[in-house]
Amino acid sequence: MFQTYDDKSDATHSAERLAALRTSLQEQKLAGFIVPRADEHQSEYVPPAAERLSWLTGFTGSAGTAIVLADEAALFVDGRYTVQAAAQVDKDAFEVVFIGDKSPTDWLVEKIKEGDRIGFDPWLTTRSQRRSMAAKLENAGAELVALSENPIDLAWSDRPETPTGAVRLHPDELAGRSAAEKIAEQREALAKRRAQAVVLTDPSSIAWLFNIRGSDVPHTPLALSFAIVHQDKAPDLFIDGRKLSNAVRDALADLAGLREPAEFADALRALGKGTKALYDAAGSAEAVALLVEEGGAEIVEASDPIALPKARKNAAEIAGSRAAHIRDGVAVTRFLAWLDLQPAGSVSEIDAAKKLEEIRTETAELDGSKLEDVSFDSISSTGPNAAMNHYRVTEKSNRTLQVGELYLIDSGAQYRDGTTDITRTVLVGEEATCDRLTLYRDRFTRVLKGHIALAMANFPKDTSGAQLDVLARTPLWQAGLDFDHGTGHGIGSFLAVHEGPQRIAKSGHVALEPGMIVSNEPGYYRPGDFGIRIENLIVVREPKVPVGGDRPMLSFETISFAPIDLRLISPALLTAAEIAWLDLYHARVRASLSFWPHYTDAERKFLEESCRPIVR
Repeated sequence: MFQTYDDKSDATHSAERLAALRTSLQEQKLAGFIVPRADEHQSEYVPPAAERLSWLTGFTGSAGTAIVLADEAALFVDGRYTVQAAAQVDKDAFEVVFIGDKSPTDWLVEKIKEGDRIGFDPWLTTRSQRRSMAAKLENAGAELVALSENPIDLAWSDRPETPTGAVRLHPDELAGRSAAEKIAEQREALAKRRAQAVVLTDPSSIAWLFNIRGSDVPHTPLALSFAIVHQDKAPDLFIDGRKLSNAVRDALADLAGLREPAEFADALRALGKGTKALYDAAGSAEAVALLVEEGGAEIVEASDPIALPKARKNAAEIAGSRAAHIRDGVAVTRFLAWLDLQPAGSVSEIDAAKKLEEIRTETAELDGSKLEDVSFDSISSTGPNAAMNHYRVTEKSNRTLQVGELYLIDSGAQYRDGTTDITRTVLVGEEATCDRLTLYRDRFTRVLKGHIALAMANFPKDTSGAQLDVLARTPLWQAGLDFDHGTGHGIGSFLAVHEGPQRIAKSGHVALEPGMIVSNEPGYYRPGDFGIRIENLIVVREPKVPVGGDRPMLSFETISFAPIDLRLISPALLTAAEIAWLDLYHARVRASLSFWPHYTDAERKFLEESCRPIVR
């Protein structure tokens, strides 16, 4: 099993840890300290050694910030985690604040007084974040102070070791291009910008550039590392040598100078005067910029130059993703068939998540492939748990699937040829056993209408995800409803399940381009009651002029395949075009997945019945 279900939250030590931290701050004449959930690479998924926020507060979500002052402390979370944070933290130690109501900096400005010094770790904070905080604090007469040592690290006596997961080469036939070609392209780009170097701190970018994959963080095949790409010589790759076999070391040595991470700081200083170094102020640590400037080099702020090439999947990567999604669609469909046959009240959220992972493993093996990992901890949720859109089931929270409730399963897989992410919401039991079917069908169908609207969209060049986001929300808005997460995120090629820079959300301002893969996942959540989400992955297609049109338009191809529960659809709410889309989608599901030779009779029957045309 690639995931566990133990409750990793522990707030029993928060009070004493908070007291120790405050003592340290007092000794340094600091009025407060900022604790983000981040590592030195600004990653979403971090190794245990970087879980400082969890160590201090007990909160285990993937995003959040704590601020500790002498006499009060607060944890700031977004809408995904308000319920979880309230349940996990010691409320006597930390106030939980919804970041939509008040930002951490605004809260801090209200609390501080003139002359206060607020500490932060420059390795866990980007330059953009530092600037924003510093400006507001300075207006209030306070100072933001970069600390040379993180006081949490000094107090964390049993802090885990830095990970040393093995690195392996990602084959060129799956990557679509060799690492040498990618590096040469980056050096040419540097020459055009008249810059001498670019500093890379995102392990996903480094993995893509050097065609390597690792195992340093949960569920994402990353090797924690840094790199400097030079315009006039081979790049430097700063990676723990214990991660490299002789064969991998030899292959990488042909591409780059291999150095230990401990040498990174000196290498940044050594860039020296006369060097213009590209640096992503929104994605790289403030400490990196300070070290470059300390050595006399000039910082040239620019977006990570790997982000867009990585997001624009090439033909080989798209082919791999399609193959991975067919394989994964077989597994998800087999799981849904299994679930449909289970006796009432016999399956828990954990049972279901384990079974899906088991079926994914078996399906991949029968397909001659391998499930390398899940792409994130499965969101296996029913009833009120499903109303928390980033719920993680534990032994403590585990619920049994009850007849007449909704079950939401959001899950994904890591295969060598692609990363998947798919969500289905199903009715537990038969329609006749559900006395809330009218409500469920209304909400489910509105979510489906938004999903279809986005899937069917045509849009011109330079259109951003923010401009398309409204399509997925309009059917809900019309009924006075909405959801508090983005509609879609980018996804990697056997890399991170959440990948930028593109996204379909109110904040998604990067233009969508051919080859980009994004999720399409509108939802609806009634707190304390139930949740609904329908998610497929879609790839941006090359532009073409629609019949009767006069301008080329981009569009989406849906590449995820699994039945959508017909029992939860109200046909009267669908237009003829929406019904046509749904029937065509199910015909594609049946055609794409029926080839698999290992189905049981029950699984094949489920596939056929679940993909029948809808009757209005």
